[in-house]
Amino acid sequence: MARINLRVKPGCKQASRLEKQEDGSYVAFLHARAHDGEANKELFELISKEFKVAKTSLALVSGAKSREKVIEW
Repeated sequence: MARINLRVKPGCKQASRLEKQEDGSYVAFLHARAHDGEANKELFELISKEFKVAKTSLALVSGAKSREKVIEW
């Protein structure tokens, strides 16, 4: 089981991307706004592509309404 810590930045004008930080955490730049869970949906799509895991196996451990999130699979 893997677990990652991330900071989400919704509403970016560029395409969505994931950047690894020096401390091992990630920053997710998302095009979607943080409204009605749109940013979380886009985050799950981005993580599933980057780490080649199924979206259904991802679990949001903490941070459902926060920019600081913990996701595991």
